[in-house]
Amino acid sequence: MSWMMLTLASAMLLGLYDVAKKVSVRDNAVPVVLLLSVTIGAAIWSALLSLQTMLGASGWIAFPDWLLVDPIDRRGHLALAGKAVLVGTSWTLAFHALKELPLSIAAPIRSTSPLWTLLIAIGFLGERPAPVQWMGIAVVLGSFWALSIVGAKEGIRFRTDRAVWWMLAGTVLGAISSVYDKILLQEFGYSPATVQAWFTIYMVPVMIPLAWRWKRERARIRNLVGEDLNDETKSASRFEFRRSILWISPLLLAADMAYFTALANPDALISVVSPLRRASVVVTLILGSRMAGELNLKRKAVCVLGMLVGVVLLML
Repeated sequence: MSWMMLTLASAMLLGLYDVAKKVSVRDNAVPVVLLLSVTIGAAIWSALLSLQTMLGASGWIAFPDWLLVDPIDRRGHLALAGKAVLVGTSWTLAFHALKELPLSIAAPIRSTSPLWTLLIAIGFLGERPAPVQWMGIAVVLGSFWALSIVGAKEGIRFRTDRAVWWMLAGTVLGAISSVYDKILLQEFGYSPATVQAWFTIYMVPVMIPLAWRWKRERARIRNLVGEDLNDETKSASRFEFRRSILWISPLLLAADMAYFTALANPDALISVVSPLRRASVVVTLILGSRMAGELNLKRKAVCVLGMLVGVVLLML
């Protein structure tokens, strides 16, 4: 399967992942949702690592190459732990923003990631997309921008809304992580499974302090007997388990495996892979907007059509 087809598969899975996140964090405690989701991912990879060890020791069953985690030294563990810190910070900002923003606003802001990735890739990695791909990148990014304008008509003040700035900061950190992924896969030479396995496992200790802080804050709020608490404070202190939480990590693992495998291809350009992967916004808006009953769907559909045209240009 070509790296572009893998990237498109990753985009579809990523869109479903965004919807699962939105359903999970709506009026819910973000730190606990994050910790549960990353713990599920770490449990999946811990089981696969144990299985790989047992099968390797037996010598009579070959473990699938695409799931094979290579041995890494201390330098490799530090590099992947650093990625976990970077992504953990990005996720924390994005999840908090997603809790407060409509999905039709949050998704387009998150989808500006290719712009930041493109600037980094051109400035620091020396990538040079083909002319038709430049056109595709421009069309995709222009459509994202138009979608953001449509969303702004729903009353979100981009300059003063803290959730907008949280999402933007999380998006920039996500773009930096995308470039770091290419370095890990192509410069360090780690396999996609190796990057995903250890990065996923290291996400758990990164998220534990946030959940611990939430627990202490929840106890403090419970002690405020007789005081009127606003809805935002109550929402931040309350956790409700939802089945959608169970889907967050598996969907992301599948999306990232397709993404890492595509990016490991020497012919893959991060400045093309990143915008193509952000076609996930199509899935996010179609499913998420219907679930949330959001507005201006016809105008948003025009913007989504522009994204699809850009995706076609990227694949030529």
